[in-house]
Amino acid sequence: MCQRCNYAELLESCGLEPIPNRMRVLEVIGENASPLSAQDIFMTVSRTGGINRVTVYRILDLLVEKGLVDRLSSPGRSQMYGMAPNPNHPAHPHFHCRTCGAVQCLQPESVKVEMETLERTFAGEVQAVEIRLEGICRNCLKRA
Repeated sequence: MCQRCNYAELLESCGLEPIPNRMRVLEVIGENASPLSAQDIFMTVSRTGGINRVTVYRILDLLVEKGLVDRLSSPGRSQMYGMAPNPNHPAHPHFHCRTCGAVQCLQPESVKVEMETLERTFAGEVQAVEIRLEGICRNCLKRA
């Protein structure tokens, strides 16, 4: 959970007006310890007021476009959303449990990518790095 982010300032820094629905969607994402699906975001935001699913999807698209939120790939056809790296949310890898489907944030230093080596050996321009480890989480291992 993030007590350090000023969501209105984050929106304004990207040229977006901090209207209530945008604020609520960004707060739900920023205050969760792990990435969320669009459905999870919609369900959480809709508990506090009237908002429709299409509005949530449009806000998510806008927040991704403006670089405030990252759209993370996940198994299947669904996507997850988490805060894009900023001073309060450093870039970090994720772990996906193949048994229960949970996605967890890992510590930024748990996996290291040598960008200098990659940039020297890759003939293109790397614009984003997303690391997802897959396996079985501790809870599922205990149940087995």
